[in-house]
Amino acid sequence: MQIKLFTIPVGDSGAAQQEMNAFLKAHKILEIEQKLISNDNGAYWCFCVRYIETAFNIASESKARVDYRQVLDEPTFQKFTHLRAIRKQAAAAEGLPAFIVFTDEELAELAKLEEITIKSMLGIKGIGDKKVERYAHYFTAKPESNEATGAVA
Repeated sequence: MQIKLFTIPVGDSGAAQQEMNAFLKAHKILEIEQKLISNDNGAYWCFCVRYIETAFNIASESKARVDYRQVLDEPTFQKFTHLRAIRKQAAAAEGLPAFIVFTDEELAELAKLEEITIKSMLGIKGIGDKKVERYAHYFTAKPESNEATGAVA
């Protein structure tokens, strides 16, 4: 268990609050104690946050951003770009952030597939039954003109 202290002036412009909120979103919080302190220097909210440093937090801080243009060959990157556009539409339709639908890593793996099917989606790390059930129809639907060729749009 770790402890982090935050002191936020009552008249804070919002910067200290944003810092605390960002911290709270990024960690598994166990407990928060708060106290209003008033002295000659003014009034402050003092927060004592007890949290656990999880493997997720450590991994996300050290994870480097991938440039898929360099990682994928040109045709696969074009397919990846198309899949990102579909993901954006799906996310808008579902009212979710795009990375919730599929991460870039998952989309890159989808782009490498010859044909995107429910079975092939389930073979990708991070894509399980729930994601397939909820989002596969966005990615497996084919325009009528391409059905005969079996090409993925």
